[in-house]
Amino acid sequence: MALSDRDRAILDFERSWWTEPGSKRAAIERRFQMSSGRYYQVLGQLLESREAAAYDPLVVLRLRRRRDRRRKARYEGSSAGEPPSP
Repeated sequence: MALSDRDRAILDFERSWWTEPGSKRAAIERRFQMSSGRYYQVLGQLLESREAAAYDPLVVLRLRRRRDRRRKARYEGSSAGEPPSP
């Protein structure tokens, strides 16, 4: 399945969202006219897509790594920002 214009726009946004004025949440709502919760659902689906990985492999890999660190931290009961215990 090919990426839609919205899917490509989401990946492009994730590449440089910090350049937007205001908070990321406000930028999501302003740019995509959807709640941040819905945005992250769509983004999560995109991260599993081969087409998304082909379109922007660096962004997809970065977001997958961040997602996996957070999942691991939740599973282990620690903060995603904490350094691992020795």
